[in-house]
Amino acid sequence: MSETSYMEQELHSQPETWAEAAGIGAADGPLPEPGQRVAVIGCGTSWFMAQSYAALRESSGAGVTDPFAASEAFLGDARGYDAVVAITRSGTTTEVLHVLEAVKGRIPTVTILGDPDTPATELSDETVILPFADERSVVQTRFATTTLTLLRAHLGEDLTETIHDARGALTTPLAQEWVEAEQFTFLGTGWTYGLANEAALKMREASQSWTESYPAMEYRHGPISIAAPNRVTWLFGAAPAGLEAEVTRTGARFVRHDRDPLADLVLVQRVALERARARGLDPDSPRSLTRSVMLTVPAAR
Repeated sequence: MSETSYMEQELHSQPETWAEAAGIGAADGPLPEPGQRVAVIGCGTSWFMAQSYAALRESSGAGVTDPFAASEAFLGDARGYDAVVAITRSGTTTEVLHVLEAVKGRIPTVTILGDPDTPATELSDETVILPFADERSVVQTRFATTTLTLLRAHLGEDLTETIHDARGALTTPLAQEWVEAEQFTFLGTGWTYGLANEAALKMREASQSWTESYPAMEYRHGPISIAAPNRVTWLFGAAPAGLEAEVTRTGARFVRHDRDPLADLVLVQRVALERARARGLDPDSPRSLTRSVMLTVPAAR
């Protein structure tokens, strides 16, 4: 792997891309307004950002918001959606394009994109373009987090402290035990469950690591059985009462930080990068993956 990968360059640029996106999100734009019933779709990383946004939007009282993997989106008239938000870095992901085609003229759509010169632009009623967050690495870092920052700002959040926390996450020393750990489980509650899913995916993609993710309160219902010495249980956000002690008794390392959970995801990205380096892997070109999944046959509906 090259000394400085695209993944490293891109993940280190996040405080700047977040600041730019926060300004866009706080301004008037085409994103859903309070009271609208919204479906949010994406694939892979974008689906996990959809999960986080949906939980944040509902918990803020802005309206019913359902996240779907694009291949499993139920968007029939009976569900009464006022808008569909699509998240796609490349604008070429087949499953997302199929959904945009299927609802065109029936449900208004707004797509958040990294590259405007793609089919998703033509299929969408509205777009929010984040070219400054687009990436060359196959492994997504800044586009996903910048999109969620945009959406958080649109919900009225002040992201100043979050951006400050991200800068701190970029300079925090990495524990060697994180780089050498046999296994990671990531946990979250509410909007941070999507972050947990994304953290696990980053580890798998970049470093071929054994990782899992769960809602934090579900961890006791079976998954804690894999916790053991030289394994890590990493929690985003508030810890359920007693969970840290239960994990510690297994011999696994329990990790939780007080910084904004989205900034803590930046720290996980750095861990994934270092684990890739330790294994001699190139995170910019992970095994069996491409920048965008473009299918040659119609997706099943």
